[in-house]
Amino acid sequence: MGFHLPGVKKTSKSGEVPKGYLAIYVGEEMKRFVIPISHLNQPSFQVLLSEAEEEFGHDHPMGALTIPCREDIFLKVISSKEC
Repeated sequence: MGFHLPGVKKTSKSGEVPKGYLAIYVGEEMKRFVIPISHLNQPSFQVLLSEAEEEFGHDHPMGALTIPCREDIFLKVISSKEC
């Protein structure tokens, strides 16, 4: 079951990212999300990007953008009305 966030895509293959979307790994378990690139401009998402830059610089261990925050916080940010 679960819930669906508008704009967040689930992909069957780890390399599959639709045009206009970005793969991001989040949390301790490195759960993979595919989100619209429009989220990158949102102020709350910019905070997460700054945290990622501080922790990883430009070297992301999963080969894609890695956000060092809890999954529930990430979900709250991408589901907010500003995104």
